Amino acid sequence: MTGTLLTVADGVHAYVQEPGGWCVNNAGVVVGEDAVLVVDTAATERRALALRAAVDSVARGPRRILVSTHHHGDHTFGNHVFGGPHSLLIGHQAGTAELLRKGTALQKMWPQVEWGSTPVVLPSLTVREGATLNLGGTEVELIHPGVAHTSDDLAVWLPEQRVLFAGDLVFSGAAPFVLMGSLSGSLRALDLLRELDPLVVVGGHGPVGGPELLDFTEGYLRWVAGLARRGLTDGLDPLATAQRAQRAEPDAYAGLLDAERLVGNLHRAFHEAAGGVPGARIESAPAMREMVVLNGGRPLRCLA
Repeated sequence: MTGTLLTVADGVHAYVQEPGGWCVNNAGVVVGEDAVLVVDTAATERRALALRAAVDSVARGPRRILVSTHHHGDHTFGNHVFGGPHSLLIGHQAGTAELLRKGTALQKMWPQVEWGSTPVVLPSLTVREGATLNLGGTEVELIHPGVAHTSDDLAVWLPEQRVLFAGDLVFSGAAPFVLMGSLSGSLRALDLLRELDPLVVVGGHGPVGGPELLDFTEGYLRWVAGLARRGLTDGLDPLATAQRAQRAEPDAYAGLLDAERLVGNLHRAFHEAAGGVPGARIESAPAMREMVVLNGGRPLRCLA
């Protein structure tokens, strides 16, 4: 239940947890001269403690700056294990309200998981548009691309090393998920990230890659948008549209991890195609139940 620490540049590490599905996320570690930046934590106490041990293995010392790429529990439930008088947690302003509203409700979906102690920890510092951090010679940019995966996404960009920690703006080998954000906004965010010209891209879930991960995520989302347009034209709802795609296009993206997210993404795509506001709340419980239906009635697989 531990991840693998991969060195992707001098002093820059990706913490990859396999296989990268529901609640099994990636994190990052950036070692500066006078502080260490940790990008996201983990879903369970045990996984978060393993991440902390990995951080300590490359940079011991009290100063820890944590950045949450968004509020979802698989990226924030482990924040408390990095607490202390010399720690600072940074998130986007919009994420605080979501943390307060949702708490640990995500855990009810998978009661069999050993979550451990995961108190909700709110950011000590919030940003609205973005910010620049200096870790003693290592510059780190926090970029808010607008409503995309969520309303509070922050991409973490190291311009000198050309390393991008994209959070769930980018997926690798797993189906992207925009039910709680915006499909159109996610496409705009990918355009923004592509302009950075990253050499290394660490998505929120799945193997580390390069700019091809931006292309993969964009291709999937454009496929979903096309399915939604055809479904609306034919008078179908999101579930029926997803089921038709499953029958008619079995090789398109069916092999992705968590492919059942398609129906959740279609709920967002239908909403926006009908003129709905990006980021407007769509009740997730009904969409999650439809994902189970699309998954052949099998529960969604969480290996946290």
